Amino acid sequence: SQQLIKNLYGRERHGFLTVPVDKIKEALVAQRLEKVYSKEDVLTLYFNSVPFGENLYGVEAASQRYFSKPVNTLRVEEAAVLVGMLKANTGYNPRLHPKAAKGRRDQVLALMAGNGKLTDRARDSLQALPLRIKYAGLDALDAYGYFDAQVEKQARAILADLAKKKGRAYDVEKDGLRIYTTLDTALQQAALRATAKQLAAMQPKLDRELRARRERTAWEKAMSKGADRAWKRNEKAVRDVFTWDDAPADTISYRDSLWHYHSMLQSAFLMAEPATGKVRAYNGGNDFRSLPFDQTQSHRPIASTIKPVLYAAALRRGLEPCTYLNNVRKVYREYDGWSPENFEKDSIGGEVALWYALAHSMNIPTVDLYFRTGVDTIRDTFEALGLPTDGVDNPSLALGAADISLQEIVRAYSAFANDGLVRDPQFIERITDAKGKVIYQGKVALAARALDENVAETITAMLRGVVDQGTGASIRSRFGVRSALAGKTGTSQDFSDAWFMAYTPGLVLGTWVGARDPGVHFVGGLGAGAQLALPIIGGTLAEVERSSTMRKHYLLPFPSEDDIDMSCDPRRFPSLVDKIFDGLLDPSKRTSHEGEEVNRKDEKEGFFRKLFPKND
Repeated sequence: SQQLIKNLYGRERHGFLTVPVDKIKEALVAQRLEKVYSKEDVLTLYFNSVPFGENLYGVEAASQRYFSKPVNTLRVEEAAVLVGMLKANTGYNPRLHPKAAKGRRDQVLALMAGNGKLTDRARDSLQALPLRIKYAGLDALDAYGYFDAQVEKQARAILADLAKKKGRAYDVEKDGLRIYTTLDTALQQAALRATAKQLAAMQPKLDRELRARRERTAWEKAMSKGADRAWKRNEKAVRDVFTWDDAPADTISYRDSLWHYHSMLQSAFLMAEPATGKVRAYNGGNDFRSLPFDQTQSHRPIASTIKPVLYAAALRRGLEPCTYLNNVRKVYREYDGWSPENFEKDSIGGEVALWYALAHSMNIPTVDLYFRTGVDTIRDTFEALGLPTDGVDNPSLALGAADISLQEIVRAYSAFANDGLVRDPQFIERITDAKGKVIYQGKVALAARALDENVAETITAMLRGVVDQGTGASIRSRFGVRSALAGKTGTSQDFSDAWFMAYTPGLVLGTWVGARDPGVHFVGGLGAGAQLALPIIGGTLAEVERSSTMRKHYLLPFPSEDDIDMSCDPRRFPSLVDKIFDGLLDPSKRTSHEGEEVNRKDEKEGFFRKLFPKND
């Protein structure tokens, strides 16, 4: 009874008298408890609140975790395993310490026989059975752990505010509150399946690259400097590390366990309704229990995923989809000789239409667009979309040199999907007390005008080209997604971060993939956004299309785009006369502002492309 009181009410601090004071209080409350409830009732309450390790509380959750079945279907020897864990839920964890768990189980069976609950023959036959578990790691706490952490954080803030306004304090853990959230579990599970499939396939490929480059040797050398005692001992022990195939705990060394997580690809996704801001799917990493840091909130290099924001700023400044941008490589001497180039190096030369440059995520034209738009307009656009403005005065921003979180960029893309309006994300629908009375009713956040409607529609029209014929086209060819969709890929320097964003008027989807340390990455195309991040969104949307309920709710059609002119040729190669007149009429195009050509080879390549244009 005292154990139950401790579990239900927790303990307070009373200085050096903490233990005796708490013990006395628990004993007094336990006496009152036993006057109201029978021993059977007390035991029932205890079993439904006691911790079983791994963030599990209650015997039903433990039964589902360790045996994948309801508690009322457990066999005697299985129930004895769970009862045995109560003495030390980690030391007798059947997954981590099967030998100790079996010994403890057999002890419980012996005690049952000694108390007349089993015959000696039944005890002997049950003790002779091997320990068998059917572990199910992805329960509700794992699948929704990152989301739950955000909900708990917001719920505590809401309850604190209610206490100030109404003078009634609520405890989120003890008062029987029910918190209703915005999460769509079907969409969440679809995204989790797509994530697991993609990362389970890509991790072995990264491991092979890291071995070939001897990355672990370099890492251990760096870690050995100033290493602590645990590193030097490098003790071997049974350790339960996260794996995509849910491998059982095994004996590995301390350094092996550290390298396991250091070299691991991680992913985060966030999916929200643009019209309401309601978060429908949310995951901040691979496994909340072992990797609790939420990558959805982490600021990482955003790469080309930021380009639509720059193009939106350009449209605000007066540029149009058929405005032609310079595509000749330049040296920017005023920026320490910086000389950006396109990802596809054979795409350099001449000029390209603004819509085509975005669809193919071209760097050189985007730098031209950056200078022609101006820092002030770009900063205003970032602020309107709620994005951090650090670094907007540096043209490397055009290539994605900015650290932005997944949550921030999803909110920004919501403006493209929602006619230029943005809303803050909503996680909680309402909160009720133990009797069902609503004590908090969530409301859709007020919309803020971030972009003109025509700017948002034009960006959407161009980003639909990314999916239909640009860098995101594999979502059609590989995953068979047929719904109207806009999207954008992103790949940071050295392939350290992979991004993919997609949206319809009903749903904005964003995902990031990378390692905890930016130094751990692929060295080629496998680390690109289209290869590493896009499949998570592609796999999710393929499931959404197969579900009549989700398809109807999220895959809404875009408004007509007939009034947006993108009929111009994607490329052109202006004559020398055109260049001279352009320079005279538009000072922003002069070499003194943009920089100088890298070498004569670019001129020759531009000439030959004029004769023999290349289709990307």
